[in-house]
Amino acid sequence: MAEPSFNLKELISKSIAAKEFAYCPYSKFRVGAALLTRDGSVFTGCNVENACYNLGICAERNAISKAVSEGYKDFKAIAIASDTDEYISPCGGCRQFMREFDLKWEVYMTKLSGSYKKMTLEELLPESFGPQSLIN
Repeated sequence: MAEPSFNLKELISKSIAAKEFAYCPYSKFRVGAALLTRDGSVFTGCNVENACYNLGICAERNAISKAVSEGYKDFKAIAIASDTDEYISPCGGCRQFMREFDLKWEVYMTKLSGSYKKMTLEELLPESFGPQSLIN
């Protein structure tokens, strides 16, 4: 596997650190994300649950929202971490949310051990509905 042109180990490390801030009293399922912009900035996020379950926010959407609120919309990669021995994959809602900003960026899904699986968003969400799908 070819090495990325950025410090992947650091990006994964930041996603692992971000899960420490997760607010998940109901599911007890901590998730952290670290989002890399094309200019090298990194935004982290964690899942934040709510007693009204559908008002919670996933780590990936949290990180993306932080980046967008700071003026960033061009992303290169995201690393996702959790406390599971299986690769942590973004949920369907997060995949669609990520899709809004392009299909070509990389998604690094990690295991508790720190190992990772790399996929593009396009591989995770084939035949997707996006901005180009809307009739103007």
